[in-house]
Amino acid sequence: MFKIAFRNIFRQKRRTILTMLTMFGGFVLSAFSIGYADGTYSYIIDLFTRNQMGHVQIHQGNYLDRPSLYKTIEDYVNVGDTVQAVDRVQEWAPRLYSSGLASVGDKTAGVRAIGVDPQLEHAATDFRDKVKQGRYLSDEPSHEVMLGTGLADILNAEVGDTTVIVSQGADGSIANDLYHVVGIVDRGDQMENRTGYFLHLKDAQELFVLPNQVHEIIVVANSIHGVREIARTIDGALNNENLQVKPWMEIARTFYKTMMADQQGMWIMLFVIILIVAIGVLNTVLMSVLERTREYGVLKAMGTRPNEVFRMVLYEVSIMAVFSVILGALLAIGLNSYFSIHGIPLPTPLDWGGIQINWMYTENSLRSITLPTITVIITALIVSVFPAIKAARIAPAQAMRMH
Repeated sequence: MFKIAFRNIFRQKRRTILTMLTMFGGFVLSAFSIGYADGTYSYIIDLFTRNQMGHVQIHQGNYLDRPSLYKTIEDYVNVGDTVQAVDRVQEWAPRLYSSGLASVGDKTAGVRAIGVDPQLEHAATDFRDKVKQGRYLSDEPSHEVMLGTGLADILNAEVGDTTVIVSQGADGSIANDLYHVVGIVDRGDQMENRTGYFLHLKDAQELFVLPNQVHEIIVVANSIHGVREIARTIDGALNNENLQVKPWMEIARTFYKTMMADQQGMWIMLFVIILIVAIGVLNTVLMSVLERTREYGVLKAMGTRPNEVFRMVLYEVSIMAVFSVILGALLAIGLNSYFSIHGIPLPTPLDWGGIQINWMYTENSLRSITLPTITVIITALIVSVFPAIKAARIAPAQAMRMH
């Protein structure tokens, strides 16, 4: 019966092509949609984490809940070396935070002073590439500062100006000093651009009287997948109950929940695609059965049992579904691979959490192939049951009188 079904596929080429095109189109559309959704979310998450917070962060105690100038990580270099030795860790970078008032001429604004190690910060977040005017911080502390683009506008500051910052030192003294503006940076985060006052880490430690101390260590992994496991491994390697190691999902809970909620929309879209595929397959298979009523009548008159006719229809649909899936997988993998490299330009930039996104990328994932495969084959089999039953119940005498 399987051989007869296989031959029947080639007897009516136009019908076979029409049915396979329905399943092929549904598969490609599903696989590309899932690849586009996965790639888009991965790209946004990776962009968000790499630009700002890293994939994992390390703090002293409950710093995240109640930030304080005094909750610092001491001997951070040894902590960083331990982190770097963990498998799948790509880079790490220390940061020191405080707030204060900065002035340029007669302009004053509240700022968030961020001390960074220029080399480590660039390695982790490509910070040097975000300089819009002037240059990046020197490798050695030189009383230089870079301002966020928004802060530079507020202070009416330009590269070459001198700024004064006033804050509080960890020893209770008034922290104040002069710094030369060497660059204007755009981190892609509107809030950070309005308040960002970036110093060399050594300059910041001297200003706030926190020698060899930082508030935060960010860790960038080689992939956004498996970040929770990497955080647990780092926590185990540090073995320090005073340090908290958290993945980005726990640090940016709102962003994470928003992304997960938005991702649920993909399943609604997939359901619509499945529905379209199911209706298309049902229509073509049903038409095929109705066109071949006389043929089924002859088969039954020759002694073919109803269950054999039933199986023959299912075999035909299954064979067409498998071929459609194979061809569709080849095209879908090719499309997702191409757009994962070259991207899809957005007609208008999308602002997501302060980050401007100009391109979207697809991704070749296991589920972008397995889900459409299961969907197309199972849907094709389910919707072919009704036409198969109809074919199996055809009365031979009545069918052979039809033209």
